[in-house]
Amino acid sequence: MNFVETRGNDGIKPVEASFSHAILNPSASFGGLYVPKYLPMLEENFIKNHINKSYKELAYNILKAFEIDIEEEEINKALSLYDNFDDASNPCPVVRVKDDLFVHEQYHGPTRAFKDMALQPFGSILSSIAKKRDEHYLILAATSGDTGPAALNTFKNKENIQVACLYPEGGTSDVQKLQMVCEDGDNLKVIGIHGNFDDAQTALKNLLSSQSFKDELEKDGIKLSAANSVNFGRIIFQIIYHFWSYIQLLKQNEIADGEKIYLVVPSGNFGNVLGAFYAQEMGLPIEKLLVASNENNILTEWINTGIYDIRDKELKLTNSPAMDILKSSNIERIIYSLYGEKRTKEFFDDLNDKKIFVMTEEETKKLQEYFSAVNSDDKYGAKIIKEFLDDGYLMDPHTATCLKAYETLKEKALKTVIYSTAEWTKFSPTVLNALNENNISYSDKEALEIISKEYNAKLPKSIKELFSSKINHDLIINKEDIETQIVNFIKGS
Repeated sequence: MNFVETRGNDGIKPVEASFSHAILNPSASFGGLYVPKYLPMLEENFIKNHINKSYKELAYNILKAFEIDIEEEEINKALSLYDNFDDASNPCPVVRVKDDLFVHEQYHGPTRAFKDMALQPFGSILSSIAKKRDEHYLILAATSGDTGPAALNTFKNKENIQVACLYPEGGTSDVQKLQMVCEDGDNLKVIGIHGNFDDAQTALKNLLSSQSFKDELEKDGIKLSAANSVNFGRIIFQIIYHFWSYIQLLKQNEIADGEKIYLVVPSGNFGNVLGAFYAQEMGLPIEKLLVASNENNILTEWINTGIYDIRDKELKLTNSPAMDILKSSNIERIIYSLYGEKRTKEFFDDLNDKKIFVMTEEETKKLQEYFSAVNSDDKYGAKIIKEFLDDGYLMDPHTATCLKAYETLKEKALKTVIYSTAEWTKFSPTVLNALNENNISYSDKEALEIISKEYNAKLPKSIKELFSSKINHDLIINKEDIETQIVNFIKGS
């Protein structure tokens, strides 16, 4: 299968690209993104035939449906990394918390967040391609807290790969920051910036499209790629687990084959819910995709009004920082799927030039056929965390936002799956404040110990060890200095 560009072709880049080209060179013409030329339709009994198959078998068969140009041996090697999750047979369990409500727990990998589900196999595949071609790559990552640790973990000490990871200083939890700054791989560089996630992501996109930056890297024989969800290598693995959600409900006799369900996804950069949209287009029986936002409610406004307006928006720092985003990259792939390359380029030219784009009434209605959206605030999230732990289930603040969508957006009495994208251990002070109904300032270490002791909650070894680990990356810079620091890293100075 070949890939095409969301904003059309500039006459310089190839009109169509292979999967390996798209993941090695994720920046498309006019600043756009790569998408599949078409989505494969799975055979009629595909879901039913996977009820008794493993997650790795499901993943393998979906990847094969995309006809990606990756050798079978490399695919199997990448998928074998799911064996390192808490339960190799079920790396992302689906757990019932109410009669009609299930939580898909996506945080059972090495860095305790859903990014492991995609980045573990993606990192393996990208590294193997680079080694096979005898090419050297700089992988850029910008993070609001979870992409960074997962990218650093998967690429650590990989041959032919160097990683530069940007994070907003003060914009992640202590645990997330420690997961990055304590990494000791010789091929890793972690850089804190004075700014927010949008600043980090904008810097990443600018570098990916900067010819002068690429020319500077080429002097040292280095090519450029990215680990963020701008890279379709991330997205293809984020399609798979939505099928797993459905299969698990079938396996638990909660639904009949073909019965529709709701999926609720906490959304920031829109990659997770994009994967669900693609799964629906490939035949997964989804009634509607319910998008949960926090106080940075740009996605809610866009879906409900057809207007994406960041002119007077100021990013708010909330208790669900992975969703503290105003420039959501993957809405571009949705827009391309629904309206084509011409409208996609028009919208994003307007967003770049005027900081706003406006869809027609007809276009908005089409968007709303697939998505409904609502946002909540930190007070609501705290109430939900406490309410659910009182019933025996411990969740993080991002998962808590999903309950607002579950409570207000469902129009039919269908089973619902919400996505838990991070373990509570990454946001323990927020969780402890919610449980104690106070605003006391706890350190992450203190909050982890209290919750673990008082609520008999298990602490993963990897989280415990963070607080005695050596800090190897303490650089914090202005965003204007990012390119210089990365070039210095590449040159070893």
